[in-house]
Amino acid sequence: MLTPDPTFPPLLTGHAVPASADVFEDACRGAQDGRFGAGDFVWSRRTDTVSLALVLEPEVPASRSFEMLFLTMVAANDALGAITPPETALTFLWPDVFKVNGAKVGRARLATSDELDDDGAPLWLTVALEFRLAPLDGPLEPGETPDRTSLIDEGAVDLDRTQVIESLSRHLLTWIHSWDVDGFAPVLDNWLFRAEGYRGAHAVESVGGVVEGTFLGLDEEGNLLIKRDAASGGDTLSLRLREHLSSHSLEASEA
Repeated sequence: MLTPDPTFPPLLTGHAVPASADVFEDACRGAQDGRFGAGDFVWSRRTDTVSLALVLEPEVPASRSFEMLFLTMVAANDALGAITPPETALTFLWPDVFKVNGAKVGRARLATSDELDDDGAPLWLTVALEFRLAPLDGPLEPGETPDRTSLIDEGAVDLDRTQVIESLSRHLLTWIHSWDVDGFAPVLDNWLFRAEGYRGAHAVESVGGVVEGTFLGLDEEGNLLIKRDAASGGDTLSLRLREHLSSHSLEASEA
């Protein structure tokens, strides 16, 4: 059965790319060379995975660009919550991973222009989302891949790519408007509410190895604050956001 193309709210312009394309890379290239601007919404024709990217031109300093990553994740939670059963509720793994029932189901990505305008804002910013809709390798036995899952495996059996993309586009606009009016605080509160390990024992795979301790929260730049236990020094570390963002697609990061 042919999946219809999505329709978008008036402020967004959809651009379909072939199933073989990397949506995030295509959106970034388009923003860099001027083909895409604010409100251009790039989406993949794949039907087994939902893959999309939104180009923005934020009027905020480059130091605040990370806010769009967490905003995108919060918007995605609301978007999927509106069209999936309760058991498909998402949680977030800092900095950019979505989980359902402890297994990875999606990823967010962020890139900004190196060039800034006269006010110190990046000329463009791209946020992207990927969600596994159906298992990559076809039907699997329960528990065969405990570290990864799909929306359909988690109960959203009636979803298709277009439904997810349309819901994501609407909720992204809603949260961008909220952020524009109310600032980052509501975004951060919503993100932390769904963050795995928040205010409890947590472990992060970092450049120098696994860091364990109590997840205290995020600082003003999106870095994770973790207080190590007394045996490890008892100090509070700030794990840099940019060093932990994935540079790969969902599939490539799991290969």
